[in-house]
Amino acid sequence: MIHAFLRYDLRTTDPDAARAFYAEAIGLDIPDGMASASSALAAWVLHEQARARGAPPHWLGHVGVDDVEAAAARIVDHGGARLGPTIEARDGAAYATLRDPWGAVLSVRARAPQPAVSPVAWHHLHTTDVDRAWPAYAALFGWTRVDAVDAADPPEGARLFAWDGAGTASGSMANTARAAGVHVHWLYYFPVADLDAALAKVTARGGRPGAAAVLPNGDRIAPCEDPQGAAFGVHEEAR
Repeated sequence: MIHAFLRYDLRTTDPDAARAFYAEAIGLDIPDGMASASSALAAWVLHEQARARGAPPHWLGHVGVDDVEAAAARIVDHGGARLGPTIEARDGAAYATLRDPWGAVLSVRARAPQPAVSPVAWHHLHTTDVDRAWPAYAALFGWTRVDAVDAADPPEGARLFAWDGAGTASGSMANTARAAGVHVHWLYYFPVADLDAALAKVTARGGRPGAAAVLPNGDRIAPCEDPQGAAFGVHEEAR
């Protein structure tokens, strides 16, 4: 069975303003979490306890699993940590939020139908020890290695991975969190038709775009921050 990211929650200080930003900047429709329980996207108010612990606005990705408690226990056994109890979502699905051994936050969630088309074009793990992170994630979720490309920290490069053995890459992980100003986290890239136009709109609407880069297959990507400070990315397919 495939264990892929199946849901993405924006936890932010101003959900209404954030939803308007994403709609206007990159055409992303994010339902209000209180109004929609079954969407692959949702926006929520960042919990006061999380803010008290210093958590900034962020995107939380949920990996679909068959057994939430067993998956959470495996992550802890690998050196991760739980960030609270298992919660039953409004749609009845249980999920648990954890920090991986290198500091990236993710959730494991009771399996639900995969969206026909994922709202995320690329998943990238900014980490500090890809040589240990990659085999851990592969063991936890059955992800498979697709290829390796040079990254910001040669000679280790990046690990491209697929959810299963089909060979279609869905994301990457690399030691990019060793760079100044980059924290350990999962970064989710949303598809756009025109990267340059999207970055201009991100700027005009109060976001902060980063430098664009070209992937080996010709796709273009750029990291950004929304006006509340949540990190996200934009992705343009090669033409």
